[in-house]
Amino acid sequence: MTTVPNILVLLATLLAVFAGGAFNGLRQLLGAQVDLLPALMVYTALSSGPAMMITVAVTGGLLFDTLSANPLGTSVLPLLLIGFGLQRRRDLILREEKYAQLVLGLIASALAPALSVLVLLTLGQSPLLGWGSLWQWTVMSLGGAVATPVLFVLLGGLNHALGYQRTIESSFRPDREIRRGRK
Repeated sequence: MTTVPNILVLLATLLAVFAGGAFNGLRQLLGAQVDLLPALMVYTALSSGPAMMITVAVTGGLLFDTLSANPLGTSVLPLLLIGFGLQRRRDLILREEKYAQLVLGLIASALAPALSVLVLLTLGQSPLLGWGSLWQWTVMSLGGAVATPVLFVLLGGLNHALGYQRTIESSFRPDREIRRGRK
């Protein structure tokens, strides 16, 4: 990958965390906040290398934890696990299919809060869990599922518009004459 797609993914990470903390309309309407970081991890794991995936997981997780009540670093491990799981099988995943993006976004957005709660319980914290948590988990999962194909379209379009496409150079020239037979 070149520099432009990496910068776009890092800017998207910053915007995803900022949007989650700044815009409360959807949160007040649904009673839950949609987290865009798992959807962004799906995009990053399927379109970037391991270094960029680790950078997005650490940066996004730490930024998300600074704006939430989580202890610092709680969200990093779930994002890394999602990213590594997807990167391990990225050659088998149909990353261009919208249905596959939707399903992967749903799975990632469902796993991230569940693993975060598991990390919190492991650290000895007592998160507030109840029937309302099930509603919030459902909204986060469905919101992430819908956001994943949208992120693929937006970031893929920006990458195509701002980045350059490599051309495959061939040694064949169309104006070259090939002589056959004896001289």
